[in-house]
Amino acid sequence: MSRMQGKVAIVTGAASGIGRATARQLVAEGATVIGADLNEERLGEVSAELGDAITVVAGDLTDPADVDAVAAAAQDAGGADVLVNNAGIMDYFLPVTEVDDETWDRVLAVNATAPMRLIRAVLPQMLSKGGGSIVNVASIGGVTGGAAGIAYTASKHALVGMTKNTAYFYGPQGVRCNVVCPGGVETNIADGGAAPRSDWAWERMQAGFGRAQRMASAEEISSLIVWLSADESVNVNGAVMASDGGWTAS
Repeated sequence: MSRMQGKVAIVTGAASGIGRATARQLVAEGATVIGADLNEERLGEVSAELGDAITVVAGDLTDPADVDAVAAAAQDAGGADVLVNNAGIMDYFLPVTEVDDETWDRVLAVNATAPMRLIRAVLPQMLSKGGGSIVNVASIGGVTGGAAGIAYTASKHALVGMTKNTAYFYGPQGVRCNVVCPGGVETNIADGGAAPRSDWAWERMQAGFGRAQRMASAEEISSLIVWLSADESVNVNGAVMASDGGWTAS
């Protein structure tokens, strides 16, 4: 029997990159997936690929109504066993003296507030089933200060703190919460705020990027996410797990 057989898993950012690879692997291992994304066209492609094993919900997760729609889809499928908070955007590598309020608000809304709302909405389903697994996808930007701009860095540090807090409070009730911190990954996150807007800050950023040793594939990150989603990682809770090819070791 596949290790995710019978599980209901929510994956955000499921239309591409790490989210798409995660949805694909979860389905291959027996799960029913609720895939959420803002990009309706790419989400349709995932739906066509994975068929009846995935229910797609197109929407903006900064809208509480769309968060509720994702939670409702999971409930209709039998209740969530797994939540993968993967959706995220970049911040144009803007330092604090140059970040504008619009960028700050949007990045924090997508990268921190939306995951919190999803956790809040889905936890009752997990608790009613006796447990579950939440996997948040942060970044080495959540454990360092030189991998992105101020907004992205703050949002991913928030996600790390959110993970530990949730693990502490709900671990005794059978819900685990862990966070994966990728380094460089071959995805399309460049579509969302990765073009640098500050020449001097981008030049400064290169000093940190010089420590990167390799780019990961989306599948290399999804394999860790699925392991954390599965029962075999039962003793792992509140962990901050780098998957960065040694970037933060240097």
